[in-house]
Amino acid sequence: MKRLLLLGVALLGLAAPLSANAADKLLNASYDVARELFAAENEAFVKAHPGVTIDQSHGGTSKQARAIVEGLEADVVTFNQVTDIDFLVKNGFVAEGWQKAFPNNASPFYSFPSFLVRAGNPKNIKDWSDLARDDVKVVFPNPKTSGNARYTYLAATAYAKEAFNNDPAKVEEFVRKIFDNVPVFDTGGRAATTTFVEREIGDVIITFEAETKSIAKQYGEDKFQSVVPSVSLLAEFPVAVVDKVADAHGSRDLAKSYLDFLYAPEGQKIAAEFGHRVHDEKVAAEFKDQFPDIRLVNVDDVFGGWDKVSKEHFSEGGTLDKIYGSR
Repeated sequence: MKRLLLLGVALLGLAAPLSANAADKLLNASYDVARELFAAENEAFVKAHPGVTIDQSHGGTSKQARAIVEGLEADVVTFNQVTDIDFLVKNGFVAEGWQKAFPNNASPFYSFPSFLVRAGNPKNIKDWSDLARDDVKVVFPNPKTSGNARYTYLAATAYAKEAFNNDPAKVEEFVRKIFDNVPVFDTGGRAATTTFVEREIGDVIITFEAETKSIAKQYGEDKFQSVVPSVSLLAEFPVAVVDKVADAHGSRDLAKSYLDFLYAPEGQKIAAEFGHRVHDEKVAAEFKDQFPDIRLVNVDDVFGGWDKVSKEHFSEGGTLDKIYGSR
């Protein structure tokens, strides 16, 4: 975990002042590939709140949610999957109706599964159909532990449902072929990035569009090429106060102020700079040229909602279990 400690004077007008008895420390449990994003968000936030400390914990969000139930004292979560916050609700850590506590169903920004290939795109990968070819090796993390990978699984399934007219057998066969083309299933998105970039395994990595931009920026845009598929699945990044922990710590006011900041213009601009698509209209317009058009479908329309997805796909013995098998 990183600790960012405020040094300097508060910037006026950045965020609402906290009450005098507010706690001065937060732990944000977040998804695996958000390290750099929240390092920047935290640095900006603490400049407005003298004496505040923000600690971070990163990992696959399903693993993070289980860790909180088992004792990780996170005051807030900034996840990439609704079901993992719902898991906290079921275990008494987050209040029901959490999506109404913040705008846009408590999702300050969004993205979608996209592709990153090696320079020149030697395998000529253009769309989801290419990922099922025998000559293509695909990298993405384990959907059992990674919300990032679950979006990949759902996006591939959504594509197949359109391509094969909702024929269940053909859809399952298509997705299984993509899974067969994965040489190694890492536990989280950042480990998958290491596999693709540093170990040089695979022809294409599937991850959030924001992460494809980050990889290219960090390791060299001359080494990689972004490929936006014809259709993908809207990936929301839900946030919530972990009520049980925040109330015990006395950090509720600080927790709410922190999550509110992610919706403020400065917080939105930071998110856009790190490759996320944002809801603030002025910020979105400023970064419009950096984000190509994409047709996005959503979980509600394609799968009937997260509850149904959880039961049919992610429960024990569900479709994901059948496809993933004993890998």
